[in-house]
Amino acid sequence: MPVYNEEARVAAAVKQALDVPYPCEVELVVVDDGSRDATAEILGTFDDPRLTVVVQPRNRGKGAAIRTATESASGEYMVILDADLEYDPQDIPKLLAPVLDGRAEVVYGNRSFGSHSSFSFWYVMGNKAVTTYANMLFNCYIGDLETCFKLMPLALYRSLDVKSRGFGMEAEVTGKLLRRGVRPYEVPISYRARTREEGKKITWRDGVEALAILARERVRRP
Repeated sequence: MPVYNEEARVAAAVKQALDVPYPCEVELVVVDDGSRDATAEILGTFDDPRLTVVVQPRNRGKGAAIRTATESASGEYMVILDADLEYDPQDIPKLLAPVLDGRAEVVYGNRSFGSHSSFSFWYVMGNKAVTTYANMLFNCYIGDLETCFKLMPLALYRSLDVKSRGFGMEAEVTGKLLRRGVRPYEVPISYRARTREEGKKITWRDGVEALAILARERVRRP
């Protein structure tokens, strides 16, 4: 769980994640990515053996925070969960189901955008454009490239050697998986986007960066 300036939501996000009745043992690695508010203090109030908190002294971006988390994690599989309450951790067992019954190794949570769950028209269209671009480049069909819920073996994620420090990591992860011939299994999940006023951080610039990263991964030599 990468966290940056989420004092209003981080306590609820961590509690929700730990309260899920998972079908397996879990650990929650939270990386405070240089928050300047009370996020670190709030994280320090939790006392749960399943929780590990790592504090980075300066903000380096979502991709860098997840890299730090994977270096600290000890489990067999990993799934990314943001601390903004847009995603419901109760959906994580849905992502685990195809893995536990042997149908998949990599699972993505596919968001169905609706009037109650989309941030804006252009946000949804941008997401669809990036996903369509990836499908055309790699001759595949996935429904939601930018989803936060990406579940895969921890060793596989580490082997991807993701370099993007910010939100571009979403495109880099997917591009590298598709180049390897890995097609994510997708399951529907719930989603409620927050507004700019509530702290939403992603912008159109991140969409442009995602397109460039996908193109780079498509032409990059093995």
